[in-house]
Amino acid sequence: LASLTKALSSALLGKAMLQIHSVVITESKQVHLSPTLITVLATLWIWSIALPSKAEDNALVRDANQIVVADGAALLRNIKPTAIAQNQNTAPEIPTPDASEDGGGNNQPGDSQTPEQQQPGRAPETTPRTSNEPRVLVAEVAVEGVNEELEDIVYTTISTEPGRTTTRTQLQEDVNAVYATGFFQNVEVSPSDTPLGVRITFEVQSNPILNNVSVITVPERKDSEILPAAKITEFFGNNYGQVLNLRDLQQGIIKVNDWYKNNGYELAQVVGSPQVSPRGEVTLVVAEGLIEDVQVRYFDEEDEPVEGKTREFIVTREVELSPGDVFKRDIAQKDLQRVFGLGIFDDARFSFSPGSDPSKVVVNIDVVEGSSGSIAAGAGFSSDSGLFGTVSYQQKNVGGNNQTLGTEVQVGDDSLLFDVSFTDPWIGTSKSRTSYTVNAFRRRSISLVFNGDDDIDTFMDDNDDGVNDDPDAPRIVRTGAGINFARPIQTDPFAKRNWTLSTGFQYQRVEVRDDDGDIVSKGILEDDPNATPIELSAGGDGTDDILSLRFNATRDRRNSALQPTKGSLLRLGTEQTIPIGGILYNRLRVNFSQYYPFDLLPFGGDTEALAFNFQAGTVLGDLPPYESFILGGSNSVRGFGDGEVGSGRSFFQATAEYRFPIFKIVGGALFIDYGSTLGSADNVIGEPSEVRDLPGSGFGYGVGVRVQSPLGPIRIDYAFNDEGDNEIQFGIGEKF
Repeated sequence: LASLTKALSSALLGKAMLQIHSVVITESKQVHLSPTLITVLATLWIWSIALPSKAEDNALVRDANQIVVADGAALLRNIKPTAIAQNQNTAPEIPTPDASEDGGGNNQPGDSQTPEQQQPGRAPETTPRTSNEPRVLVAEVAVEGVNEELEDIVYTTISTEPGRTTTRTQLQEDVNAVYATGFFQNVEVSPSDTPLGVRITFEVQSNPILNNVSVITVPERKDSEILPAAKITEFFGNNYGQVLNLRDLQQGIIKVNDWYKNNGYELAQVVGSPQVSPRGEVTLVVAEGLIEDVQVRYFDEEDEPVEGKTREFIVTREVELSPGDVFKRDIAQKDLQRVFGLGIFDDARFSFSPGSDPSKVVVNIDVVEGSSGSIAAGAGFSSDSGLFGTVSYQQKNVGGNNQTLGTEVQVGDDSLLFDVSFTDPWIGTSKSRTSYTVNAFRRRSISLVFNGDDDIDTFMDDNDDGVNDDPDAPRIVRTGAGINFARPIQTDPFAKRNWTLSTGFQYQRVEVRDDDGDIVSKGILEDDPNATPIELSAGGDGTDDILSLRFNATRDRRNSALQPTKGSLLRLGTEQTIPIGGILYNRLRVNFSQYYPFDLLPFGGDTEALAFNFQAGTVLGDLPPYESFILGGSNSVRGFGDGEVGSGRSFFQATAEYRFPIFKIVGGALFIDYGSTLGSADNVIGEPSEVRDLPGSGFGYGVGVRVQSPLGPIRIDYAFNDEGDNEIQFGIGEKF
């Protein structure tokens, strides 16, 4: 048989050998050929010479001198397998995102590849096959080291077949292809010479049975506290108890990365290569985006670094992310909103820099400081002040501490206001956002208790003849100062503020004066010579000293402070005076608003709502008339003029509104208001509401338009009251 093989091989120049189909029985390690099979074999070789195509003739001439039958194994030895990377000492690096669009500028992605780029077991690029590469005749192909099921996978994967030629390049591609199936951790080729050619043996070692997948983080080398164990089971559990397939493992790794990203952990990813133990336990190393440091950087409008005026802790105390935390998108967005909400920056953004540890990141807060000083001027008209002009100056970020110093001067026909205030929105030593405001003021205005459609004038009887010599509208002049502290109940400065408490005290000297600036103590109904003069102050001489201690509590559960459509707002307040001037009273007040989303109009969107408001209050003790509750007007019972329902020691007020959108910046409202002094008008010194013959209660209803503006919604309401009158009224912001 050997002599016949050599003779035929020389005569046919190897071409016939390429046309032979597999006649080798590979069920055992030895080849068995029968005499009949030898005859058939020889016949097939002869036919292969007689029936070549033109292309095959050309290939025959080209490759005739390159086919090796004898001693071909020496040409195929030492084909290096592609080993599975399982280095447990891999130092993973976290790729910091390129934040160049955010102005970071110094961000450099890490050098490690993502799992989408790292494909365990994937065949690397091979060198192109050259026409001069020797081709060796394959007599037999065998697979050793695995069970029958995995053998079939190998046979299906490789392209080397008995009776055909092969090269080193083709065998290397077969080895890589077997690796690429993902089932094997080692593949080696063992060639040996036989009389018919080379016997190719693929010695393979399968991966272990997958029993468990765990995730550890770097640099701590501990189990992840973020990724739930149930998710790991969901991603990999279906493959437990089966031979580990690196392709399936890779798909699970991609799911792990996607889970981190979808849950806001933008910097987290599996790094390095999976660590596979002989027991089938796989360990994935995750760099979750651990924050090494949080730094503040200052830039000008041209994005050039500058030295900032704002103290760094003013910014960092607004940021919940801190060294040792894992970077999370949702928290970062809220942090950025708080930083920008300070009102002292024109721009604020996050950027990233590599940490000293490759698995950590430095979070940069890049800010552009705005102008700290501003001057504003304007003019307007109000019921209690008439036509007025105002000028204000505000200096923000005093000393780089985000403190505000402000002054305002307002001058009108019947008013004069001067106010200076200093506010610290977060006392530096406080951990719970405690703020304070100190202010001093002098305010002169017409009181709606005494003035309206039927005015009460000052009463001056210089001739002592009972005749009002110089009637004029009384002006209430308040001069004083105060301080107020506020803080949320929650000690966590980043928690939602459900409850906020405030307390403070205020001293004011209250004087009732006429247009000439003279103090007056009595007033009388205008154009009524028979009217009886009434007291205008509590002390009887036109002056009162009031020192009061105030306490307020607010619970805010609204979904939006500007356009709420859901939730509630509750305000409770009390004011207790200290009788330094003989005035002792306690004021109690409650204000509750409830909002319900509504879906009546097809174009209503998310701004359509039903809104309800209820207010009530009372005063116990000595009550100066100018301190009584006032009802009527655009912020009270619409359809009545300001203060035209009445004033009293107690009150109740209710409003219902249906709010709906019309256009993008225009909305509408249907409303009904009700208010009452609860019969307490005669319990006020001088009974000014009774003297002016005000109804004491009433309701109004109508329709309104809301136009969005930089100042807030401009409110225009057209309302009717229960007495048949109507009013067009204006306001800034929603009524509640």
